[in-house]
Amino acid sequence: MMQPHKRVIDAGIRQTQRDETMVKRTSFEGDSCPVARSLEAIGDWWSLLIIREALLGLRRFGEFQSKLGMAKNILAARLRSLVDHGILETAPASDGSAYQEYVLTPKGRGTFPILVALRQWSEAFDDRPEEIATILVDREKGRPVKKLELRAEDGRLLTQAETTLKLRPAPRRRSAG
Repeated sequence: MMQPHKRVIDAGIRQTQRDETMVKRTSFEGDSCPVARSLEAIGDWWSLLIIREALLGLRRFGEFQSKLGMAKNILAARLRSLVDHGILETAPASDGSAYQEYVLTPKGRGTFPILVALRQWSEAFDDRPEEIATILVDREKGRPVKKLELRAEDGRLLTQAETTLKLRPAPRRRSAG
């Protein structure tokens, strides 16, 4: 799946200071482009790293904070956003303690292929692939997973040149009466 994250030291401090002083960005919530709409929910790197860690089994605020080395205010804001977008939900702690846990929803688990695609892109194009410490394997067989592929309805492998965008048909209006 994804690469466990090495703790961020100086870069995280600088990022935190930037996040607190950044100008409010434009919302893509109502954009007609599905890529832009997706970025509204999961488009910043901290959110993707939180989702990665949730897919790897982390559930508690302190676990995310410790693993990612994020400032607590930034983590709280990102978790709140992921909950607001339906990617995570809060639940009582599974051990019966007073804590709450962050659990992936079906929408959140649906990000798995996105993170695998990002991982595979990095493995293919990173300047220092030897520094990538893990490989994604099939849990049952222990063998590396195949590269994700885009296929036509009839099973043909497609490249970017073999695809195009087409307007979605307008929804039919129901007649009154």
